[in-house]
Amino acid sequence: MIPIVKPFLPAPEELMPALQETLYSGYIAEGEKVYEFENGFGHYIDNPFALSLNSGTAALHIALMLAGVGPGDEVISTVLTAEPTNVAIKLVGAKVVWADVQASTGLLDPKSVRERITDKTKAIMLVHYAGMVCDMDEFNKISKEFNIPIIEDAAHALGSKYNGKVIGSNSPYTIFSLQAIKHMTTVDGGILALKSEEDMHKGRLLRWFGLDKKKPRLENDITIPGYKYHMNNVNATVGLVQLRHIEKIVGEYINNGKFFDENLKNTPGVELLEYNPNTEASYWLYTMKVDRREDFIKKLNDNGISASELHLRNDRHSVFAESKTELPVFDEFYKKMVHIPCGWWLTDEDREKIVSVIKDGW
Repeated sequence: MIPIVKPFLPAPEELMPALQETLYSGYIAEGEKVYEFENGFGHYIDNPFALSLNSGTAALHIALMLAGVGPGDEVISTVLTAEPTNVAIKLVGAKVVWADVQASTGLLDPKSVRERITDKTKAIMLVHYAGMVCDMDEFNKISKEFNIPIIEDAAHALGSKYNGKVIGSNSPYTIFSLQAIKHMTTVDGGILALKSEEDMHKGRLLRWFGLDKKKPRLENDITIPGYKYHMNNVNATVGLVQLRHIEKIVGEYINNGKFFDENLKNTPGVELLEYNPNTEASYWLYTMKVDRREDFIKKLNDNGISASELHLRNDRHSVFAESKTELPVFDEFYKKMVHIPCGWWLTDEDREKIVSVIKDGW
């Protein structure tokens, strides 16, 4: 079965010596390897303020805290995402406010977001779902007009671009997931990309109980309570080796996505998604809309190809009951949405097979 997701790891002869060196170095907690990895990742996204963490969820949590979101506040978000995006909003005591999506992309619709802004709105959570980038031209205008910070959830969007630049330096807060099946994995981990040294300092405190790592333990004074959200040297070592391959691996996702864009055009029963202005997708998943989705999935599965809607719409979870609202555009989008494999593991033969099976009908 050709899988929808699959972790990339470098060859053992490259990865294992680096891991062995770290594991037996006498220091495996947060240390120099972590800081070296932060610098390397920051270089990739062209942002010196890359805070490493032990998960993308931790990055979301700290981003919301740095944005000042708390009990009684509202955060506008999407139901089309993995659950941590919105669970993190509940963790800080805020209410999730659902906005509807663009019919052509499945991404948050700026018009719908604008309609849901109130005096309680403290942040807008933008999810670059499946590697497609939200309409940043419009959202930047909204953010400036209402003075509301944007948090970009780029867990799916490593290597995606806006205005020709890799995602990670546009908004005050951008999070990346380095979990097992993302474009790049550190086995587990996350990055919070920030815009100032002040936020970077606060983020460092929040990831380590409120303690300042730059000071001796006995000279510390905790002024804000933090968490155990830091990355360790072992995960960072995996990340450092992965960074040697990131351009190639992300490039393969993109090449495969563009192949499907071109070769699935005008296929009966298939509606390809569009891309927002001045954006370039990194295609963590290849997402499209199809007629008779269950029949489509069965046809592909019967031919050894995984296909799935993958994520449960978040408003189905009881924890978000207070946020219930009508989302007519998303309702129609979700009925037809499906993902097919698009990652680095696809061979030319795999790509041709996927296109052939789809074009054969279902």
